[in-house]
Amino acid sequence: MPANLDPDAALMLRVKQGDTAAFATLVDKYKQPVMNLAYRTIRDTTEAEDLAQNVFVQVYKSAHRYRSSAKFSTWLFTIARNLCLNEIRRRSRHPAESLDASLPGQEGQPLHQVEDKATFSPPESLLHGELEDKVERALADLPENQRTAILLCRQEELSYEEISEVLGCSLSATKSLIHRGRETLKHRLKAYLLTGAWRNPK
Repeated sequence: MPANLDPDAALMLRVKQGDTAAFATLVDKYKQPVMNLAYRTIRDTTEAEDLAQNVFVQVYKSAHRYRSSAKFSTWLFTIARNLCLNEIRRRSRHPAESLDASLPGQEGQPLHQVEDKATFSPPESLLHGELEDKVERALADLPENQRTAILLCRQEELSYEEISEVLGCSLSATKSLIHRGRETLKHRLKAYLLTGAWRNPK
């Protein structure tokens, strides 16, 4: 095993050998990010939980196909996005099953699963809830590929190259998606965002 191997990739190679403890470690680390991506894609808390579980079932079943040359997080989010898109397609074929899907801000439904400090960090606690709601609604209105690119860039801190692998598009197209998504969010949130809240990643 290479000395400079990504720690998550090293864990996944152990999973290939049947190490369930290594798998549990990966699940603990990534279950919340996967849940966040699923929730923001399908806007349904219960379905997002089920979908996240299915992602890790798929990861375990596909462990024999994993190669250490692929960064684990990129491989994981590719699986997660594909399952999210499958769910979107299923709902488009059976819209009646989705009539009760929760919308952000409804009573009893969380706006999201975890605070995204990389997305915004307003010091005024009284404004936090309002800004949180505005960010969630603005994200929900973005096209799926822009939203996913933004989330992976800002929350999971994937590189442009890694995001392009997840999205299955070119590097230039990925940069364009992130730029357009960021500009749309800036425009919709300009009354709420603090200066520098959407700086370009280094």
